[in-house]
Amino acid sequence: MGETTLNVKLLAHTQLSAGFFNILAEADEDLVTHTLVDKDSQAVALTAIRTCYSANKPTEIIVKEGSRYFGREASDGEGGSEADRLIRHIMRSRHLSTLEHLNYTFAIEGLSRAALAQLTRHRHMSFSVQSQRYVKFGSGDRSGGFDYVMPPIVREEIEDAEAEYDYLMRIIQETYDRLRGMGVPAEDARAVLPNAAATNLVMTANLRTILEFYSKRKPGRGAQIEIATLAEKIREEVVAVDPWVSQFFEEV
Repeated sequence: MGETTLNVKLLAHTQLSAGFFNILAEADEDLVTHTLVDKDSQAVALTAIRTCYSANKPTEIIVKEGSRYFGREASDGEGGSEADRLIRHIMRSRHLSTLEHLNYTFAIEGLSRAALAQLTRHRHMSFSVQSQRYVKFGSGDRSGGFDYVMPPIVREEIEDAEAEYDYLMRIIQETYDRLRGMGVPAEDARAVLPNAAATNLVMTANLRTILEFYSKRKPGRGAQIEIATLAEKIREEVVAVDPWVSQFFEEV
């Protein structure tokens, strides 16, 4: 048992399949070895966008149109390639269904149950959450007791609040342990665990959903600090693998 900190790690994200990559390489090796390096997700987005407007088949779009979009500078003067320009246009025209083809899976560790309740209010995300029913949180269990999240205001700004908070967490742990010792099943003893109790989860969401989530929960929008921190960490993980989406986080 003890205070924990939030950790967010990207586990997986949309990439071109080996089969489709081979099709592209056979058609235009220079395109895939130079132009499309580290642009898998952008290639998928472009394929989805151009499928709506092009006479070419989805498997033909990058082959036949890739040089036009990835090989030329953006004509709108905002930097990047013509692919960047097209995606900017799509974003600003709100044709956002084309971004739903880009998915990201995160490991989220040390999130409070209070923040989890806020997170799951957002739609079109998939969650697999550590169960307080099947995972036992007694002091003598493998978990070593429940971990908890302490709001910064409690730790840093209000005198004596941290000691009071820690004291209550210990009392709750002791109560949980006594209930379990009396024969109360973990699925019922968990009723005494607080909103502060930490949990772990795997979450998958598409880019459209992530941007909508970020627009509502990012720092400076009035969101509670824990979920605002989560939103920022998710943004950092996405931008690290797909730098081209950075500007869209700034614009929402």
